[in-house]
Amino acid sequence: MKLDVITLDGGTAGSVDLGEDIFGLEPRADILHRVVRWQRNKRQAGTHKVKTRSETSYSTKKIYRQKGTGGARHGDRNAPIFRKGGVYKGPTPRSHAHELPKKVRALGLKHALSAKARAGELVVIDTASGDGKTKTLAKQIRDLGWKRALIIDGAAVNAEFARAAANIEGLDVLPSMGANVYDILKRDTLVLTKAGVEALEARLK
Repeated sequence: MKLDVITLDGGTAGSVDLGEDIFGLEPRADILHRVVRWQRNKRQAGTHKVKTRSETSYSTKKIYRQKGTGGARHGDRNAPIFRKGGVYKGPTPRSHAHELPKKVRALGLKHALSAKARAGELVVIDTASGDGKTKTLAKQIRDLGWKRALIIDGAAVNAEFARAAANIEGLDVLPSMGANVYDILKRDTLVLTKAGVEALEARLK
C-alpha cells in the first residue's frame, strides 16, 4: 500500500510503502473489542469499598433478649438487615485486569491501524518537529483540518514538538512504543511520522 507523505506545512514529501500485513487487513470488530476491553479494565482503579458489619460504628451489644419479645431474633444493629448496618458481600478493592495473549494484543494493534487506513483516516508526515511554539503548531493543525488527532512518532518524541502540542485540545503525541488500540480508535485522525511507520512495522513484524 503506497501513501503520500506530507509536511506539517501542507507540502508534499514523497511517498511511503505500508506493509499489507499491518495496514491492509480486514478489520475485525471482535478483536478490537477484546483489546479495548482489556486496556480499559487494566486501567480501572478498582478502589470501590463498602463497610462490612465488622466495620460499622454501632454497638455490638445484642439489641434485646432472644426469646419472649414476640419479635424476630436479632444480634446487634450492625447486621445487614438494619438501616446503616454493614453491607453483605459488597465491593472491596481489587484489580479488574485480566489476561490477554500477546499475539491477540499485537493483532489488535494491526487491525486498528488497518481500520484507520481503510477509512482514509491515516496520514503520514515527514517529521514531527517545530520551533516549540504552540501558536505555530495550532495554525498548522487547523490548516490541515485535524480536529481530533493522534500523532505517533518514532522511538522518542521531539521535546519541542511535545511541548508545543501539550496545550492543543484534541491533539495527542505518543512514541511508537506507546501506540495502543484504544487511543488510535478514539481519535478521528491517526498521524504517523516516517520514523513511526518504521518503528511500528519493526515492532509488529
